[in-house]
Amino acid sequence: MKTIINPNREDWSTLLRRPTQSVEDIENTVNQIFQDVQQNGDFAVTKYTSIFDGVELDDFVVSEDELNEAEKNISGDLKNAIKMAKQNIELFHKAQMTSKVEVETTTGVFCWQEKRPIEKIGLYIPGGTAPLFSSVLMLAIPAQIVGCKDIVLCSPPNKEGKIADEILYAAQLCGCTKIVKIGGIQAIAGLTFGTKSVPKVYKIFGPGNQFVTVAKQLSTKYGIAIDMPAGPSELLVVADDSANAAYVASDLLSQAEHGTDSQVILVSDSKNLIKKVEDEIENQLQDLPRKDIAQKALQNSKAFLIEDVEEALQLINDYGPEHLIISTINNAFFVDNIVNAGSVFIGNYTPESAGDYASGTNHTLPTNGFSKAYSGVNLDSFTKSITFQKINKEGLLNIGRTIELMAEAEGLQAHKNAVSIRLKDLKK
Repeated sequence: MKTIINPNREDWSTLLRRPTQSVEDIENTVNQIFQDVQQNGDFAVTKYTSIFDGVELDDFVVSEDELNEAEKNISGDLKNAIKMAKQNIELFHKAQMTSKVEVETTTGVFCWQEKRPIEKIGLYIPGGTAPLFSSVLMLAIPAQIVGCKDIVLCSPPNKEGKIADEILYAAQLCGCTKIVKIGGIQAIAGLTFGTKSVPKVYKIFGPGNQFVTVAKQLSTKYGIAIDMPAGPSELLVVADDSANAAYVASDLLSQAEHGTDSQVILVSDSKNLIKKVEDEIENQLQDLPRKDIAQKALQNSKAFLIEDVEEALQLINDYGPEHLIISTINNAFFVDNIVNAGSVFIGNYTPESAGDYASGTNHTLPTNGFSKAYSGVNLDSFTKSITFQKINKEGLLNIGRTIELMAEAEGLQAHKNAVSIRLKDLKK
């Protein structure tokens, strides 16, 4: 990690730039695959699955036999761990349920809001070098809680044409209605347009590489909603001499091992801590199976020595991290004043991994600075709010003239007439 001492504010945007390609770099590829899938359906999907995943499949839909076999292959200990995580995630997300909001705004004018589930949702779960079965829990559980009718899961097959057993087990446990062995851009295109194997959905959720992220953004041009523009993982740790350097290093490495395009940032007021963390990173790195990936990610990562606490806070808010760990003598200051972060982890004993797996919060979060405007996935992500109003005779007499005056001022005579014709009858 490169250490930067008290950087000037005008340099922050350059120093904090994410190691991602621009949309323009990959948009042409995404567009071509989208058009092919739109026109040729499963034929195009088969072609791109062969090219990108190295396997040709006659049937993309996971069978009941495959689900049963996957369950047999999962150890009892892992099943229990998944069930415990599921329980915590359910508890936290069920607590987010809200009742109908109803108010009589004027005598005789009743307004209320109710939430309804999005009927058809698509979940994208990355496979590859790290099959993220934890993301199945994070996405399928809230969808199941609110009552989404169709929960379609897409995940790339391996060279044997299979999805990881852990993904299949979690998907079955959490009520996915259809599981499809398709990954990458072609999966997002399939969920966008619908093919013989992949149902068209109304909203697409899930993390992915830069190609998947751009594909999700492109799907919105075809009327499909998405959870957020979530790309490569990122973590910022703010720590001082009260932090445990070994813990800080382990957290930074936990995100660096996600992918070569991940980014981790350390902000501290202590040269001593930064040096200890760098030493710990080198020590812990040697034992990691994904050492090469983590090393490449660390090339994109930085340590900032910032002695002024207000300046440190401003830098964090400017960056808008996906994950933020606060491990300082003055945690309350950062907790109370942070405004841009996807999910926050407080204190020496709250590793980011807890949120990834089992504390109960959702790990599908905005990256690339989008935490400045987007929330992470939550229960409301799977619902839409519908407003209702009911006006009785007294109510229309109370607000009718207001509506008439406003409609007339906007030059919308038919709007005014819709009220006037009723008022005339009531005044008789």
